[in-house]
Amino acid sequence: MTTIKPVPDHHDAEMVLKLYDLRREPVMRQSRDAIAKFLPRTFDDLLALTKPDHPQNAAWRQVSSYFEMAFSFARHGMANPDFLAENNGEGLYLFAKVKPYLAQLREATSPLAFQNAEWIVANSASAKQRCAIFEKRVASMLAQK
Repeated sequence: MTTIKPVPDHHDAEMVLKLYDLRREPVMRQSRDAIAKFLPRTFDDLLALTKPDHPQNAAWRQVSSYFEMAFSFARHGMANPDFLAENNGEGLYLFAKVKPYLAQLREATSPLAFQNAEWIVANSASAKQRCAIFEKRVASMLAQK
């Protein structure tokens, strides 16, 4: 059973600052930039990215696993979910891009794919609100292109 940390404290702040610091590492910055630009129009677009021979596969693995790790801190009671979500919108943006294909992704790759992102959206009002904003943004971007 997951215990939700009800109130953020200085440990949450230290964790968020450390997560932010890790995001500034040069290879991580390049990976984040590549994945921020990635906009799957179909499940096949997303599935292609998961293949080892895709040019952006390393970036995909680095960024998706990074945010899954970050969201696991809330899922396992080490960080307050709302506080973590307020400070990791980029991970929720990635989840919003993947969410329409999540069932297919899990079937094709791993049943555990994005379980922590899904958990935080279900258990944090802040994450739910931010994810909804990002879903609208993604829909608008898809409609424009």
